[in-house]
This record gives sequence, structure tokens and C-alpha cells, in this order.
Amino acid sequence: VQLQASGGGLVKSGGSLGLSCTLSGHTFGDYAVGWFRQAPGKEREFVAGIARNGANTDYTNSVKGRFTISRDNAKTTSYLQMNSLKPEDTAVYYCAANDERAYFSVRYSGYVYWGQGTLVTVSS
Repeated sequence: VQLQASGGGLVKSGGSLGLSCTLSGHTFGDYAVGWFRQAPGKEREFVAGIARNGANTDYTNSVKGRFTISRDNAKTTSYLQMNSLKPEDTAVYYCAANDERAYFSVRYSGYVYWGQGTLVTVSS
């Protein structure tokens, strides 16, 4: 199983970016997906998660109302749409997947497979 994250870049405060995470090597619908981020000098934190069925999602409080997680099982891809970006959203964003349970975990230890990370920089 391989995860490929893409879509990061530089954006001004208040702008938007969309991240993608494509899984290859297995059936994407078998996996719950989580997005995490890690800012310099900080621990990796949960951002958003989506269950296998796509109907159950959750977000960390700081991004609720601004970020939207989704998935397209036919395209084996999860998306993280980020709007109203703030400088404090600057981080390397990672996607992760786990087929051990239908629901996503909010802990990074709850994932087996990780993408390589994509850098998001929000300027003030």
C-alpha cells in the first residue's frame, strides 16, 4: 500500500488550498483516512478524519468550519479542502490510512500507512 499526498503550496492568509491523497496497491474503500499536520517544533496533530463509508467525519476544533475532508473511493483518493487559511495552519500535512477498523483514529498511532507529507505555507 502506498499513499501519495499532493497539493501543498504557498498561499496568503484567507486563501484556499486543496490537498489530495491517493492510495495505490489495495482497495481504497477498505481504509479509514486521517489527515495530520506537523508544524516546526511541534508534535504531529490530528486535523481531520473520514470513515470508510465517507459518512462519518470529524475535525480538530481549530479547523472546523474551514476545512472539509472527503473521499472518492472510485478514484482511490481523499481530499482536504482548506479555506480561510491562517498563518497558524502552516505545517507539513500528512495523510494516513488504516484498514483495521471502519472508523478513523484521531491518534497518529492508529494508522499503519502514511503519505510522504506536503508542505502548506500560509503567509500573513
